[in-house]
Amino acid sequence: MMMHPATGFAIGDPYTDPLSTKPTPEAARAFFDTLILSASGWRGVFGASDDDMAEGLSPAKAYVAARMADAFAGFMLGAAAPGASPTIALGIDTRPTGPAIADVMARVFLARGLAVRYAFICAAPEIMAWARRSGALPSGHRERLDAFCYISASHNPPGHNGVKFGLTDGGVLPGSVAKTLIAALKEGACTAADIDATAALAATAAPDAVAALYAGCGAAKRRAISDYTLFAREVAGASSDLGAQERELDALSAAVAAKGAGVIAEMNGSARSLSIDEDFLSGLGVTVLRLNAEPRRFAHRIVPEGESLEPCRRALAEARASDPSFVLGYVPDCDGDRGNIVYWDVEDGEAKALEAQETFALATLAELSTMAARAYLPSALPEGRAARTAVACNDATSLRIEAIAGALGAEVFRAETGEANVVGLARSLRERGYEVRILGEGSNGGVITHPAGVRDPLNTVTAILKLLYLRDDGDAPGPFRLWLERSGQATGYRDEFGLADVLASLPRFATTSVFEDRAALRVRSRDHVALKNAYESIFRKRWPSIARELEPRYGPLTWKALASSGSAERELSGSFGESGSGGLKLALSDAAGRTAGFLWMRGSGTEPVFRVMADARDDDGAIESLLLDKHATMVREADSLA
Repeated sequence: MMMHPATGFAIGDPYTDPLSTKPTPEAARAFFDTLILSASGWRGVFGASDDDMAEGLSPAKAYVAARMADAFAGFMLGAAAPGASPTIALGIDTRPTGPAIADVMARVFLARGLAVRYAFICAAPEIMAWARRSGALPSGHRERLDAFCYISASHNPPGHNGVKFGLTDGGVLPGSVAKTLIAALKEGACTAADIDATAALAATAAPDAVAALYAGCGAAKRRAISDYTLFAREVAGASSDLGAQERELDALSAAVAAKGAGVIAEMNGSARSLSIDEDFLSGLGVTVLRLNAEPRRFAHRIVPEGESLEPCRRALAEARASDPSFVLGYVPDCDGDRGNIVYWDVEDGEAKALEAQETFALATLAELSTMAARAYLPSALPEGRAARTAVACNDATSLRIEAIAGALGAEVFRAETGEANVVGLARSLRERGYEVRILGEGSNGGVITHPAGVRDPLNTVTAILKLLYLRDDGDAPGPFRLWLERSGQATGYRDEFGLADVLASLPRFATTSVFEDRAALRVRSRDHVALKNAYESIFRKRWPSIARELEPRYGPLTWKALASSGSAERELSGSFGESGSGGLKLALSDAAGRTAGFLWMRGSGTEPVFRVMADARDDDGAIESLLLDKHATMVREADSLA
């Protein structure tokens, strides 16, 4: 058994065949049918249970991992030039089954003739930055990469695991390609003949080649860290030009140094515990306090929501008591592409957690206002800058984004829920000439900052630091001052503002959190079209009564139905059922044409659940609660009829 020197974890035994014991077709099928296969990745319970911390795999689960690798290897070889040998970056998060899955997948990749670089534990944004930067190297360069395979189940419990595949654009495979890969994974799976063939394939990987791959983990990790650091600077510096990066980052670090800034990084045993966070933030002049930073030591639930933010919130309050410069904290999930935020509220004298919609709104405000402020400095403008600016988000993002973007001269475009859909939308907008600096899923706080193609808490924290610390530069206003001026709140500016002041300046909307129990309705109908058509009939009958209840707040209201599918949102001209399995939104407008809010629904493709939410303008929560209650009641009635 080869051990990882930095962590002491087992990497694998090159001389032990992980498929020497083959599963029965029945056992393989029983596990295979539990998998969740989507454009965002493939997931299953690879441990014995949700919270199992054992490191081994059953024969059925080892077979499925091998088949996943074979499907991706076939895709890569099919896309490669004749005789070419694509090179894949391989990485894992800190789940205990990660090394065993990587062991069997690496053998299949090698057996199929692919070259592999294995970094062992790395964060998702890290391996994607590595693939992006090394993928841009010339053909034939020994460090060049063609794709990545990342083993993770994101925010799921530790007994879960899975894989994400991507090329060298910095994100996961597009939805259309993912569908092709899923079809290849399913074709012929779990038959006795396929189990025999897959086991025989894995057994052909030369043990010496496997040993050399494992011995090279340290070098691969150093390369990943180097590429990630350089890429993080490019994202934070908003330019690929090194000089422009230095000017941007120097300005931020000088502003931070002038006032002092402390950040709590509560790692919860995640892959970020072995990444660049402390070095990167320290380079910006930030004092970083790391907590629970030992990989695989999960101090609380992996999903960074609700009670999982409490240790970070308490730590921020304790740090603030001795050092008033501490202002923020963040908690990532296991693969480190998601990081929810806690902050210090000076007015209330306590640490608080940001809601997901607030996090996305803050990041959007920070990036758009920084871009707008930069426009006051002609020397800072890159040549050929796009004339139009856009924000790409999912259909369940609060309408406050339109209010923020509108004040700062940007347009908003929406896609169906799903990170791959939003990334695809942003890509198409850039092809149309838009500059899309910020994108993501506001409903879950997922912030993607271009040129990154994946969420990254470092980018979110950096954006918030810019908003909090950058001040006027000659004739150029600071980002927050500019936002207040553009949004008609200029008189509210004070130089000693904090994040609570920024939050208070956001457009006022009350929005259902997708993490609340009331946002997930259990339904019996799997026919989304029938359910939505039944809902339409009920809604049309109830709407006059609903409109009357809302009239004291908004005046007369009208509605229109919008459907989201893939990377587009469109107005429906026919029945609600035409939205199919995608998102359905009922957008409400007042007599002046201003958006007053919306009702939204989308059925899960993997479980009998309908996600529902309401968004209401100028609301303290009463209208949102009223709307969601009526919305949920109509969905339940529709379910009984569908």
